[in-house]
Amino acid sequence: MKLGIINSAFAQAGVDTVTGLEHIARIGFDCVDIFTEATTINPAERGEIGEFCASEGLPIVSLPVVAIGLIDFNDPVRDYHVGRCKSFIDLAAEWGAENILLVLGEYLWQREVIPPEEQWRWAIESCRALGDYADSKGVDIALELEPFRLSLLNNVDEMSRFVRECDHPRVRANIDISHLVLADCGPEEVSKLRGQAVHVHISDCDGKVHGDLPPGRGVVKFAPYLQAIGELEIDGVVSIELEYSPDPARIVEWVEEAYEATDRLMRQVDLRG
Repeated sequence: MKLGIINSAFAQAGVDTVTGLEHIARIGFDCVDIFTEATTINPAERGEIGEFCASEGLPIVSLPVVAIGLIDFNDPVRDYHVGRCKSFIDLAAEWGAENILLVLGEYLWQREVIPPEEQWRWAIESCRALGDYADSKGVDIALELEPFRLSLLNNVDEMSRFVRECDHPRVRANIDISHLVLADCGPEEVSKLRGQAVHVHISDCDGKVHGDLPPGRGVVKFAPYLQAIGELEIDGVVSIELEYSPDPARIVEWVEEAYEATDRLMRQVDLRG
């Protein structure tokens, strides 16, 4: 698998997009995921990012998008977010990316007012519509497992069930290793996503709270998860996800540390290639 990173690590430290991409290319990443807003990105930046990545041989693989309105109980809100996600699919196709990384929302009002099966159905309907549009553009939708109590997809079983019930060849799963740890999903559960997963996120945490730290800064035992992911034979990418560096002035060192640690872990289980 290839080793990439989400460029938001630099953006959140106040580094402009192209400068962040320059660091990513220099450090040695195989590819990059671009965090942006597809509905408002200006044409100049849109072109600059695409041209820079093409010139540096740094393929854009994934575009993360948080679209919690896809399971809102108001029809116009869901319609808006379907349209917004289509803009991300268009941008992914323009940049030659493989997928949009889609984060669905949470059950409303502690699952007490709206029947949870209704929100599940809205999510299925929204993702099928997006899957049809993504198919026309040659792009996958990779759903992210969020390890929070009320998240729609908060464990491997729910993720696998959703992908099966959605039953669309373009609607697939993302595997986020630290999220699995926080959701109490062991590496033995990764096999349930065989044939469903197309993308991987990697970061560390303290085992209790969402952290997105460089591997080695927390408690995650990565080797068993990476071995299990290798057994899925995914032709994809392991993307480092770093959020909110404690020292933004040293963000370059933070990313370099994450790169070196992840490269070492992937090579230990013969996953980097």
